[in-house]
Amino acid sequence: MRNLQDTVARLASLKAAYRKESAAPTRNRLADMKIAGANPGALKAKTFIPGNLSSGAPLVVVLHGCTQNAAGYDEGSGWSDLADRYDFALLFPEQQRANNANLCFNWFEPGDAKRDGGEARSIREMIETIVTTHGLDRNRIFIVGLSAGGAMSSVMLATYPEVFAGGAIIAGLPFGTATSVPEAFDRMRGHGGPGEAQLQTLVRSASPHKGRWPTISVWHGTADGTVDVSNMEAIVRQWTGLHGVNTTDFTSEHEKGYVRRIWNDADGRPAVEAYSVQGMGHGTPLATSGADGYGKAGPYMLETGISSTLRIASFWGLVGANPSHSRDDRKGPQAKDFVHTGDILLPGALVHQNEETQAGGRQTGTAKASGSGIQKVIEDALRAAGLMK
Repeated sequence: MRNLQDTVARLASLKAAYRKESAAPTRNRLADMKIAGANPGALKAKTFIPGNLSSGAPLVVVLHGCTQNAAGYDEGSGWSDLADRYDFALLFPEQQRANNANLCFNWFEPGDAKRDGGEARSIREMIETIVTTHGLDRNRIFIVGLSAGGAMSSVMLATYPEVFAGGAIIAGLPFGTATSVPEAFDRMRGHGGPGEAQLQTLVRSASPHKGRWPTISVWHGTADGTVDVSNMEAIVRQWTGLHGVNTTDFTSEHEKGYVRRIWNDADGRPAVEAYSVQGMGHGTPLATSGADGYGKAGPYMLETGISSTLRIASFWGLVGANPSHSRDDRKGPQAKDFVHTGDILLPGALVHQNEETQAGGRQTGTAKASGSGIQKVIEDALRAAGLMK
């Protein structure tokens, strides 16, 4: 576990760094939704409902990363464009600064990461509201998130598995492995954490669920300097066992720029898939141009030539198994502009900046705490990082 001085130094550098990385969306296709039930996590709810949405359409819940908002993540990922084309509804829970100064979902807070409590309960109530209002298919509800949103997707899949047919975790963490700030730092660096059996026990004990488990799609860049790629392997170990699959029993596809591994269940259906995107830093993989192009490149929205949005929707059965359709050839920023190996740490508003400074000349902070004022320094740093209200 890292020492106190190191923790404070990393937290203290967050505020200025996040200002540099925030990007305002240029369009907003989302509408506000009033939550019919309880909202103990004090989150906002945004929706996208395509025109002439079919009765009994599917629902995808999309969770943004730190410093982002719902409209910005939608613009970057292209989910509303895909929903328009393939007839499904979208729900975007949105964090507020009163809850977290850097707009991170509080995935590491025990009160927000449990069934019927905090932010998890708020998201569940949003889902119930939109499903009831628009007559959506309760058997086809899915959830996806980036970074802190990915970690919160892990929370939702574990605490409400009966709600979801499938989930996708992009540059995120497995459920239940961090319940404090120091633990969160360590897990994100790939240090410590439960073994395979305990990873599965954490999910089994998070709800009374006894039925079929959601299918899981996991995405991670091999050059992610923010959330270590070992977290992808931990997510795989957490969920393959729940599906009754041996972690070593998989098939693989090797394509230019990525490796995909697939674990099939006893019926021969894909239960878990994992994409390792070669050379990608911390963010959502995009293909923004060409026939299968969706989204817009930007900070943590990374042009890689592979659209995680389209592939995830395909894995869930929302589009054809081999998607190919006509799209405008939209030329966006190229990968060299946004693929970094030393990005700011997003989940839980923690910070890790590459000591060798590979992203815009940023360096790890060097703030020090004096003995006489150490409590104030810690509290100020935690508030700046969004880890204390």
